[in-house]
Amino acid sequence: MNLASSSTRRDFLWHTGGGLGGVALAQMLFAESPAKPQVAGFEGLHHRPKARRVIQLFMNGGASPMDTFDFKPKLAQIEGKKFDPGGDVKLESVTNSPGFKVLPSPHQFRQYGQCGRWVSSVFPHLAGCVDDLAFIMSMVSKTNVHGPASYMQNTGFTQPGFPAMGAWISYALGNLSDNLPTFVVLPDARGLPYNNQGNFSSAFLPVQHQGVIIRPHLPTPISDLRPPSTAKFITPQEESASLDLLKKMNREHEQQHPGDSRLEARIISYELAAKMQLSAPEALDVRRETEQTHRLYGINEKTTENFGRNCLIARRLIERGVRYVQVWSGAGGPTGNWDNHGNIKTELPAIAVTVDKPIAGLLRDLKARGLLEDTLVIWTTEFGRMPFSQGVAGRDHNMGTFVTWLAGAGVKPGVAHGQSDEWGWRALTPIYCYDLHATILHLLGIDHKRLTVRHNGIDRRLTDVHGEVIKEVLA
Repeated sequence: MNLASSSTRRDFLWHTGGGLGGVALAQMLFAESPAKPQVAGFEGLHHRPKARRVIQLFMNGGASPMDTFDFKPKLAQIEGKKFDPGGDVKLESVTNSPGFKVLPSPHQFRQYGQCGRWVSSVFPHLAGCVDDLAFIMSMVSKTNVHGPASYMQNTGFTQPGFPAMGAWISYALGNLSDNLPTFVVLPDARGLPYNNQGNFSSAFLPVQHQGVIIRPHLPTPISDLRPPSTAKFITPQEESASLDLLKKMNREHEQQHPGDSRLEARIISYELAAKMQLSAPEALDVRRETEQTHRLYGINEKTTENFGRNCLIARRLIERGVRYVQVWSGAGGPTGNWDNHGNIKTELPAIAVTVDKPIAGLLRDLKARGLLEDTLVIWTTEFGRMPFSQGVAGRDHNMGTFVTWLAGAGVKPGVAHGQSDEWGWRALTPIYCYDLHATILHLLGIDHKRLTVRHNGIDRRLTDVHGEVIKEVLA
């Protein structure tokens, strides 16, 4: 049977690609593969950028602002009283907060650094880094529900089906390295966040721009990078024969189906897989780092081991040309994340301690190596928590205000912009994800209003029809 003539290249790849394994080496052996996106490099798209790459630290579940970075002494003055913002406002609770009794933070706050930033006792290590951070104190969301709020912070929309910010940046700027992905996701060792892979999707952008998930804590950190050990039939001779056949079918497909972006993306993924077989193991091997570096990130401590490893790998990846790395803390679900409904006194420290030392270590390591000069670091979450109690000592979801901070390339250190009210209930100066995304794109040399893709008759963009660059946090 003449497979080349009886089946299209698309069908062949779709039905047999997963079992060929060695087909990933196709790019190394023939040059007819579609060209990769043009690399904009350090010149950006629209103006000279301050940042070349991004590390985003996402606290999944809704980190409480009044228990971390937004000190609210007013809550202690009215502890136990019914929360009353005035103006005959009808109080609402997302899940169940009967009584709406004011709950002050059980965690002690102190001022740190020359900037005098108030920081809770749950972040003793990060507190020492505040002079390098720019705080956005009044972020808001359009929803109190985890899934839609997480979509909003990652894609700019509350519904699924839109590209993640990392995918937009990959699409706009291309790669800095031919050997590693442009957009990498390092999930929590406990599992994927709310929305699972929807937070890292390329949606209607070419699929090669979606986030590549790497799980360094597993024996096989990258799925399907190599053929399974049971596939004994994959020999060098079989690989060679398969590649010869694919080469012939590539040429036929180019003539019969010009511009087939799905096949182009599939081939690009094989090209990248071939190179990652050689480059990824080295990039993920933290044993190459010194014992001092391991201590800095907390890799030798049980509570910080997993997140610390991910932060160190994030640094190693951006050193090797990955443009956008997203590091997640907390999996989806009712526990093991920042969704502290039960007891803010016990649940928040339990999750905060896992990230505090690693993030501080990452910032100090980047700074010591000179990488912070052209790397942007972002710390964020999907929404905040209520100033009144849920049950006895928990906090419910609050879309009204939460905190984000930036550090690194192009960021003015030691400043804060935006303000919430005296209770931490609502933002006095609301700042949406659109503004944050516009600012991040600006630092990368991209005008957010000009980065558009025509989809279903609409010129789509990351910031939809909104967004202003937050100039107050820019150097």
